[in-house]
Amino acid sequence: MVYREDEDLVFLGQMESADLNDLVLCLIHDRDGAERMTGELVKSELYKKHQPDHHQYWQEIAAEIQCFGANTFATMFRSGKGVLYREVLTDVCSRVKVKFNKDASVNDIENELLMKILSDSLKKMSEEELRQLAGTMGLANSETMTPEILLGTFQLAFVAGGFMSYQLALTVANAVANFLFGRGLALAGNITLSRGLAVLAGPIGLILTGIWTAVDIAGPAYRVTIPAVVLVATLRRKWQSQQEKKTETAN
Repeated sequence: MVYREDEDLVFLGQMESADLNDLVLCLIHDRDGAERMTGELVKSELYKKHQPDHHQYWQEIAAEIQCFGANTFATMFRSGKGVLYREVLTDVCSRVKVKFNKDASVNDIENELLMKILSDSLKKMSEEELRQLAGTMGLANSETMTPEILLGTFQLAFVAGGFMSYQLALTVANAVANFLFGRGLALAGNITLSRGLAVLAGPIGLILTGIWTAVDIAGPAYRVTIPAVVLVATLRRKWQSQQEKKTETAN
């Protein structure tokens, strides 16, 4: 397993070890909690020496994502190198039927993936749940809220970036973790998800059930790459939010 220089994963090297806990768990454990037989990360000397100080071997973590996203035989011919994160991301989007511009930035493609999950989830929410979500977000006319209006609000939040974008991504990732591992993210322990956003967990779980049924047939690698991509997208938005905060403080 060899890390390929990847501009879309290099930010992981600036994350704290605690931030990477959930991503590492996703990469090394199956849904039932058993260690993945197909993974290489736990065999890494840096992992054995430093875990759980994940920051010390962030490149090995990135390499694991790249290799799970690659065809097994192709990886062998690349001398253990996988594919760049962009290819992993677009493959996941194609698998879960996300419409995206292939020339768009990785950040924008991740937004489309998150929006697809949120959009499908809103369609499964009751009128009461929609009103609760709208009210918690401080939206006017919450009594007459529709999935389309909420979706537009989410889109604006992702375009604007910042903390709200991170919180929405965290909501999706937290639901993924609950679905896969029966518990929420360690990341979510530091940020209390509002009751309004929490109501999305059930509908997102239904969406994930449908996705999982399809990818289980397609192949085991998707059981890693789909949650890994959602987690990477969430970490990227946390990192971006931190960078914006630092800039504001400096000014």
